[in-house]
Amino acid sequence: MSKFYEKVAYHDVEEDIQSQKSVDKWIFLLLLLTIGFVPLIVMASVVEVQSPLVTNVSALAGGTKGDIFTHYKALVMVVITTLAGIMFMTKIIFMNGGIRKTKINYAVGAFAVAIVLSTIFSPNISIALHGQYNRSDGAISWLCYLALFFISMNINYPKKVLNYILYSLYPFVIINLYIIIMNFYDKDLLQKTGVKKIVTLLLPADAHIGEDSILVGTLNQWNYMSGMFAIMTMLFLAAALFEKNIVRSIIHMLIALLSLSIVFMSLSSSGFITIVLLLPFLIFYVFKSKIKKRSVLILSMFLIFSVPIFHTLATQVPKVWYETIGLIFKYNPYDIYIEPEETSYKFNSEGILSTKVYAAEKFELPVLPERATSAGSGRVYIWSKGFELLKERPLLGYGLDTFMYNFPHYEIDARAGLYDEDIITDKPHSMYFSLLYGTGIIGFLCATLLIAMSLISSLKVVIKQNQTVIWVLGIAWGAYLIQAFFNDSLPGTSAVMWVIAGIMLAETYKNKEQLNGRDD
Repeated sequence: MSKFYEKVAYHDVEEDIQSQKSVDKWIFLLLLLTIGFVPLIVMASVVEVQSPLVTNVSALAGGTKGDIFTHYKALVMVVITTLAGIMFMTKIIFMNGGIRKTKINYAVGAFAVAIVLSTIFSPNISIALHGQYNRSDGAISWLCYLALFFISMNINYPKKVLNYILYSLYPFVIINLYIIIMNFYDKDLLQKTGVKKIVTLLLPADAHIGEDSILVGTLNQWNYMSGMFAIMTMLFLAAALFEKNIVRSIIHMLIALLSLSIVFMSLSSSGFITIVLLLPFLIFYVFKSKIKKRSVLILSMFLIFSVPIFHTLATQVPKVWYETIGLIFKYNPYDIYIEPEETSYKFNSEGILSTKVYAAEKFELPVLPERATSAGSGRVYIWSKGFELLKERPLLGYGLDTFMYNFPHYEIDARAGLYDEDIITDKPHSMYFSLLYGTGIIGFLCATLLIAMSLISSLKVVIKQNQTVIWVLGIAWGAYLIQAFFNDSLPGTSAVMWVIAGIMLAETYKNKEQLNGRDD
């Protein structure tokens, strides 16, 4: 009789293990959809915005608003998170699944609580919950990022997990390359009838896209394209350097070059800075590679092929130089514009041409700040004003993605910070400052702790062992964290990268578990 119970118990354990593997496969499929499909969604939507302000400024007023980049990305992300969450909980409750015991779980929980509290106590609760209509980066999206991160950290993956991730991102790079090339050469795809029909497929019959709308890629605008494709450049270049299969290595290098081309054409410096800061880490690790000679060859080919790509694009648009090499060397050999001499001519009372003009003796013009742009394309001015706001709500902040409705617009000193006092500042232009402003000091510290723990845990394994998957995904995660100093978060970027970070940690903990098993 006892043997019968032993067989039943053994059978149940085996059945649970098989069920867990099956659920993990389905969850992994959903995660791949998040990585490869969500950032590609470009569908126009119309939403009714309830503005917290009474104003005649269209950007700040409520009413019917349109968006083509983020609404459906966020919606699909919520659906995927819900499905993955249900599967994960089913695995835990009914299949004897487990959650990895790690201190990072507490950081995830603390950050989630901080987001919820900052939303509840926000002066603009509805905006803090959903985010701006054209960004969708409020509390719901951030809780989805954390949920996807936590789930992806606690499932098991196939041995070729890195290849699956890279393959899922091929269409993202190729499609965006085509879109941005068309835009770069003044052939905006949004003006094409076929593309417009696809983008407006779900729009109401009486709604249409404005004539001034442009399509630079599947992300919102230039800065996001630059930052995200810097991440893609480093991800595929790292994969190319450590891939043992020569054919896949060359393909990954080519995709890295295509991604770099998008960074150049994005005409934003954030991506270039990210690449420059991370390249030394790649070079350092190349010399620790088991396939050192081939890795050096692949890296050399990447750098050599980058030159003609850069030359071709900078010849077409000289600004490519200013947003890349021009950050170091001001002289632009591609810009042949000759500035005309500044001469001002005035006629005096006798009708004689004069170069001077005189004001009435008692008339005094107001002293206005000189027009200028502060460091970081105006970011320093924006952050300084943001810090002044934060002093009023330091602990819990104002709620995520509510920056536009609390920022002091139309102040005269904006002439010296943003060059124009009429500019509406809708975001902080930094994910970190956005978290600090949105969730306060408490949420920011929780987020910082979470990010630091994710890096430290993976670095320990990478330093001790040559783990390609962890290293390659870690490079991508590091690129995301660097470009986030200059760019805001979006569902099309953050959802992808928090999933990749979760997979990186899952592989890290799996490696530790295997080592502990050997030690025992």
